[in-house]
Parts: sequence; C-alpha cells; structure tokens
Amino acid sequence: MRKEKDSFGIKELADDVYYGVQTLRAVENFPISGWRAFPSFINATVHIKRAAAQVHKELGLLPADKADAIIKAADEILSGKHRDQFVVDVFQAGAGTSHNMNTNEVLSNKALEILKREKGDYEFISPNDHVNMGQSTNDVIPTAIRIAALLEIQPFLAKLEMLKNAFTKKAKEFDSIIKSGRTHVQDATPLRLGQEFSGYAASIEKHHKKITSAAEELQEIGLGGSAVGTGLNTHPRYREMVAQQLAKQTGLKLRPAKNFFEAMQSLAPFASISAALRNLALDLTRIANDFRLMASGPNTGLAELLLPAVQPGSSIMPGKVNPVLAEMMNMMCFYVIGVDTSIAMAVQAGQLELNVMMPLIAYQLPSTILVFGNAIEAFGVKCVAGLEADKERCLDYAEKSLSIVTALNPYIGYLKAAELAKESQKTGKRIRDLVLEKKLLPKDQLDEILDLLSMTEPGIPGKTEKIKK
Repeated sequence: MRKEKDSFGIKELADDVYYGVQTLRAVENFPISGWRAFPSFINATVHIKRAAAQVHKELGLLPADKADAIIKAADEILSGKHRDQFVVDVFQAGAGTSHNMNTNEVLSNKALEILKREKGDYEFISPNDHVNMGQSTNDVIPTAIRIAALLEIQPFLAKLEMLKNAFTKKAKEFDSIIKSGRTHVQDATPLRLGQEFSGYAASIEKHHKKITSAAEELQEIGLGGSAVGTGLNTHPRYREMVAQQLAKQTGLKLRPAKNFFEAMQSLAPFASISAALRNLALDLTRIANDFRLMASGPNTGLAELLLPAVQPGSSIMPGKVNPVLAEMMNMMCFYVIGVDTSIAMAVQAGQLELNVMMPLIAYQLPSTILVFGNAIEAFGVKCVAGLEADKERCLDYAEKSLSIVTALNPYIGYLKAAELAKESQKTGKRIRDLVLEKKLLPKDQLDEILDLLSMTEPGIPGKTEKIKK
C-alpha cells in the first residue's frame, strides 16, 4: 500500500494502481452504474494531456525530462495499455473533474515510474501542476468530447456510405420489378421496386451530408480557455499551439475557438450532431419497418421481399424465420432517439460559464455513434446486400391493385373511375374487364393506358408519346 494526500487529507491506495487519491474518492463517492469512461473519450483526454505536455515543453514551461515522461506515459495508454486504471463511474461529479483527475493521476504516476520514481511522488511530477498545466476540467472535457465524437464519426460515416451503396445496388437490381404502391397501407398506383430503393439510397445520402456538416462544428475547440474562458495561467501562444499539436496527433481538422467563452458555455455542437443522428434514426426505422412489412408472410403476408435467413425465428414454431436484422435496427433507432433526448436536456442545462452535465454527454455521444455504426453495418451487410424480391408476386399485386384505375382519370373522369373501382372491389372483376364490358374505351387504347410500366414514369398513359410528337 501507499499513502497519498490531497486537500481533503490522506488516503491509502494499493501500490500497483496508477490512479491516485482524488480518483479513489470519486470511486467511493459514485458507486452508481459500473460503467466506465468510453474508450475514445479516454483516448481524447489522453491526447489533450500529451499535446499540452509537448507544447509546454516547447514553450520552456515544463522541463524536458518531465514532459517526455508524460508523453511516453500517454503513448502507452493510447496504445491500449492501463485501461483498467480509468475507474470513475460515468455518473460522477458534474463537469467531469473526477475523470480529468483520474487521467492526470494515471499519467503522473506512470511518468514517475518511467523516471524510476515512486508512485505518489507528486512534488516531482504533479497531476495538477504538471500533467494538468495550463488546463482546467472546464476546457479539457468539452474538448475531449469533441475529439472523441470526431474519432468515432469517421468510421461511422464510412459505414453509412456502405449502406447507401447497398441500397443503390439494389435499386439497379430491382429496377425492372413492377409492384403496387401503397399509401395509407392501401393499394396505390404502381411503381418499380428499384424506384422505391432509390428513395432509400437518396435518404441515406442526405443524412450522410447532414451528419458530416454537423460534425464540422466539433472541429472548433476551446482548449486554452482554462477555468472560465479567459485563459488564466496559460501562455499567450498556448491556444494556437495546442490546437495544432492535437490536430497532428489525432489527424483531425482542429482549430481554436473564435470565442473561448462561447466554446465553454455552449454545448450546442453536441446537440447538433446528436440531432443529426436522431434524424437518421427516424428514417432508418421507417425503412426497417418497410422491410418488415414487405417481407411479411411468407404465405399470409405481402412476401414481396425475401430477407436473408440468418437464424431460426422461433423456439416453438419449426421453420419460422423472422426479420431479425430489421428488428435490431428498429431497436437501435429507438435507442438513438432516446439518447438524443437526454443529450438535449444536458445541453440546455448549462449555467453561466459552464455546463456541469458534460459527463453524461461524454459517455452517450461517442458510444452511441459507435454502436449505431455497428448496427448500420450489420443491417447493410447481413440484410440489404442479400435481399431478393419475388418478381411475380410483386407484379400480381400491381395488376390486382384497384388504384390502376387512376390512369383512366384523363379519359373517363375521376367519378366514373371511382365507380369502376367500387364495382371491381364488390364483384371481383378486373378494372380492364369492366371497362371493356361497359364499352368505355376500345381495347387497343385500354391496353396502352393500363400499361403498368408506363405508369411508373411521369406522363399521361396513352397520351404522353403523342404529346411528345
């Protein structure tokens, strides 16, 4: 065991742990969820400490041996080591002071070990005076959230692009398949299955652009504002230099905030990226529901789409296969929507120079981006890419749809067409047969008008070509 002292007094810690007395107090105070800091958030915070040490070394404010030891310690953590030393619960003291000190203490004690010093020798390398030099929880944590989200958003956008491409490929593959449209879940005029899928692809493409745009807001960081945005206890060149160093370390396009007070007061960029993810979730759950509806059956539903069979669907009904990937996507979307609500509540909770609800966002935002991306990848690879369609069934529904009578509107009028639809539904006779029976139109003209393929493009069936001529 070893003893460490902070402003509250002395506590004992196991000698093999790298965290210190302030971390231990937080562990004792917050035995809440058992959830720990998200990996990319740990990385982001460590990147900040590394960059600060490098800059303060260059500015002559931190001795080279101490700075190099802190940098080496940071590199070990960034390589994946010592992750078990980040032990503070997600639900902790406001603003994230406990996580910040957890990081400071781990780096301090690891740096001391590198220099062959005893853990806890904070007079030589202090968590506060050296590792946290020129920093405050108040500028470190919002910067770390930004970096963590940006680190997660890059692979996320690649997965979203993959999903868009999968929809685009199916749009081309299904372009010749005519099916019945449905509005209000009732028969509507025909369209091609490929057209339906082109709409899905276009929707994902739009969301990709919106999320990319929202992510750009996160590139502006307030590191160097220290406690309240004034930059107290920071070198005049620190803000610019630390942003450049962080950009170099992470490969991200980072820049100093235009107004450091706003960057620390307002967490609006987190609301923007979360809302962009929520909006994607709204459309993806709609698409997943379409899949479940079109794949319903196989004998008593629509059964237009054939989803890849990936696992047995029932513990009691042999041979049953369920749309499990679409169901998973629904649940993930509900989760994303719920997370957005909690992030929105946290964002509005700021007071004066600080928002103390940052620890909630620090966990929810990067973790949600990661799991949402995983869900999108699974849905795209294991469901969309393997989709098949029942061409004959789609065509049969299209031919039976009462709404093909819409094509007759320019010739016999809406009311007469409505009467035909009602009679068809009542008698079971096809629209085509009723028109011929009542001698409303000659057969040749009727064949041209009721051509299903022509109904899937702009124009007036039976007249468009003549109009063009």
